[in-house]
Amino acid sequence: MRTTPLRVGVIGYGLAGSVFHAPLVAATDGLVLDTVVTSDPARQAQARAEFPDVRIATSAEELWDRALGGDTAGLDLVVIASPNKTHVPLATTALSAGIPVVVDKPLAATAAEARELAALADRSGTFLSVFQNRRWDNDFLTLRRLLADGELGEIQRFESRFERWRPQLKGGWRESGAPEEIGGLLYDLGSHVVDQALVLFGPAVRVYAETDVRRPGAEADDDTFIALTHAGGVRSHLYVSATTAQLGPRFRVLGSRAGYVKYGLDPQEGALREGLRPTADTPWGEEPEHLWGRLGSGESPLTGGGTPVRTAPGDYPAYYAAVAAALREGGPAPVTAYEAAHCLDVLEAARRSSRDGVTVDL
Repeated sequence: MRTTPLRVGVIGYGLAGSVFHAPLVAATDGLVLDTVVTSDPARQAQARAEFPDVRIATSAEELWDRALGGDTAGLDLVVIASPNKTHVPLATTALSAGIPVVVDKPLAATAAEARELAALADRSGTFLSVFQNRRWDNDFLTLRRLLADGELGEIQRFESRFERWRPQLKGGWRESGAPEEIGGLLYDLGSHVVDQALVLFGPAVRVYAETDVRRPGAEADDDTFIALTHAGGVRSHLYVSATTAQLGPRFRVLGSRAGYVKYGLDPQEGALREGLRPTADTPWGEEPEHLWGRLGSGESPLTGGGTPVRTAPGDYPAYYAAVAAALREGGPAPVTAYEAAHCLDVLEAARRSSRDGVTVDL
């Protein structure tokens, strides 16, 4: 087994590359951030300031030349953190060349494209994973523990909200209505809440959705609701919005024995944005006691009802630790392309449901 660090190149140094991927790669034992790809001079300067030893490439083509340059110049993993429309072509190039790949969510615009990438990775024997960091959110880890322990009984309804109050447009491809950009909240935050629901409660068999464009001048959906019926009978009600003036609970989970209500977002993104980094000797992903969720029945958590449940620490570093282990030991990817395809099945069904005003069976 190889003992020297695995060299990683990150394509894109916007939000995904600079806040999530580069810092988490650099903080992972066994990985080293070797190259950042960006043509923007300001982002190049930012990358050099944050990671003085990093090399800069101005294009993906330059990175491919470097990645295939032999033992001295080669790369062991490429992370695709560039705009959504580039995910499939860049991943196809990397996999065709036998270069292991991590792709930020959404993997593709369609489930068919995701399955084609998965098949290409299988044929070439090349590692492929999708970055679904919200599986390592503090509230999600806490809920998984409660479900495993049977604290809520038989689950009846799962409510998940990823809401923000951003009445003014920020611009950029994420808010573009051009189909090729794969913008809008359905594919952005929707990728997270749908993935979490599928992980918790299994495949969906029925999808209903409402996608709206609320803000003046907006082109893509910015206020979306998705209802899933899971094969096991659980119903998931999922909300993603940039137009929520009063935020609801992040999770409200109702079971036959008890319910769990949790407000507030996992603190890891905020910490990474502030320049904090996970290290072995400092706490990471912890939140204060007043933000803990509550477990109980027949009482409102807003008036102190229920029992406080200590929130598990969030653990985004676990994703790249699992990637490093898989590359070294040949184990499974922490999130597979096939899982991403199942999520895209739901997102495509949600888009059709909203457009046609119908419920879609999967």
